[in-house]
Amino acid sequence: MTIAARLADLGITLPRPAAPVASYVPVVVHGGMAYVSGQIAFHDGHVIKGRLGENVTLEDGIAAARACGLMILAQLEAAGLLEQVERVVKLGAFVNSTADFTDHPKIANGASDLMEQVFGGAGQHARAAVGVAALPLGAAVEVDAIVALKSA
Repeated sequence: MTIAARLADLGITLPRPAAPVASYVPVVVHGGMAYVSGQIAFHDGHVIKGRLGENVTLEDGIAAARACGLMILAQLEAAGLLEQVERVVKLGAFVNSTADFTDHPKIANGASDLMEQVFGGAGQHARAAVGVAALPLGAAVEVDAIVALKSA
């Protein structure tokens, strides 16, 4: 089954990939790996903003991480790489949070669970989930990815 067919089965429509907000490219391929720049969460074309532990609920944070994961998939698709994914190797989740917020892993699960839903066992990955004082454009969550590609 293709990834496009799997997404359709899951009822997932990928968003339009976001343009970079600074001096970088969305995806770099090197040595059989795709490195996807940090993707922030969008809903209806607007950045999902806020801070966990202050004005963003746990559920909304998880949804924001899932939206970041969708944007990672959209960037891979735009680069012509989505069907070439062999394995999601690692995700890095950055959570805009208060100093006393400690549920970063639960937030990151929004992106992690999406990768497993889409890629099955090949979507299981290593991960970091960290809290930060601020993210670009006031985003609540940002996620980046390292993905192994199938040999041609």
